Amino acid sequence: LVYAVTHELLPSAAAPVAVCLVLIVVRLVTRKPVTPAVSGFLGVLLAAGIAVYTGRAVDFFLVSIVKNVVFAVLYGGSALLGWPLLGVLLGLFLGEGTHWRQVPARRRVYAQATWLWCGMFLVRLAFQIPLFRDEAVEELGVASVPLGLPLYGLVLLLTWLIVRRVPVALPPESEQAGDAAGASRSVAVEPGAVEPDGVSGTVAERR
Repeated sequence: LVYAVTHELLPSAAAPVAVCLVLIVVRLVTRKPVTPAVSGFLGVLLAAGIAVYTGRAVDFFLVSIVKNVVFAVLYGGSALLGWPLLGVLLGLFLGEGTHWRQVPARRRVYAQATWLWCGMFLVRLAFQIPLFRDEAVEELGVASVPLGLPLYGLVLLLTWLIVRRVPVALPPESEQAGDAAGASRSVAVEPGAVEPDGVSGTVAERR
């Protein structure tokens, strides 16, 4: 957007770097996690550095294009191999491990969600590659807005709607441990096991 106004490379490359630095400072002041902001800053810094080094403003988008290619191959390839990446990641987070691969319905929704993410990266590339080839810097900048957070948010929502259709596939040992814990809790609070005044044993003896 800065390039559309100034048509100058250095200010256009410096502006997003400055914005990322401000976001990092804001997160530090508000005591929020800075990892997302730092990772974004490093990516923008690399993109700006490439553009300044080559002297071509359009090369600012080269990092984004390469990233989308890599992730499209990674997500699509993992789904084709029967190890959908989203299942691997969510399986670790949700405690499923790799047991979800033994549950056809769970495996199917993970594959569908993984293809959805692959599609997101391919949609981005469908816009970016032709515009990059034509060196349409301003159009790339405009297209990056809806193809960024709005598209990402939509994919997150659709992912949740897809995955939630099938219950979490916990390993048998995890389910048994949960059942045992539940049983022990129910025994501990079984009605009549302990009288409120703590003298049930004495009362029973007297009877």
